[in-house]
Amino acid sequence: MPSGGTLALGKSRCGPGHTLLVRRTVRSGQRIDYPGNMVIMGDVNPGGEVVAGGHVIVMGALKGIVHAGAEGDEGAVVIAFDLRPTQLRIAGYIARPPDVEDKPTRQPEIARVQDGTVIIERYQPGGERRFLNSGNTTKEEEQDG
Repeated sequence: MPSGGTLALGKSRCGPGHTLLVRRTVRSGQRIDYPGNMVIMGDVNPGGEVVAGGHVIVMGALKGIVHAGAEGDEGAVVIAFDLRPTQLRIAGYIARPPDVEDKPTRQPEIARVQDGTVIIERYQPGGERRFLNSGNTTKEEEQDG
């Protein structure tokens, strides 16, 4: 893709359960649209934008704009090694960074919707099963309360 512009991959090339692997950095002025999940092996620089119908995982620094669950999936999550976006959206919910910039956590973080609010917390390996399943709860969790 050229230095600026939009890469939009339509539904004819994938389904909602498919995942796009992007093996480069998304630079300022670039935008990637995909109706499924997206994994970026690189950074999303300020001014760069990624939009996915499902989950977004950034194996690098996320400093641009991200929209997971763009087709209304409130169960979508955003995971990044360095989560500092200029704007973060999940389905119809929008979050922006705090006015006072905190020190980088140096730990991967996950953003998700809980009780109508976008929350960001430290990513716990193994804990993603709670968020990445197609349903919100499993039968075991329902029985346990």
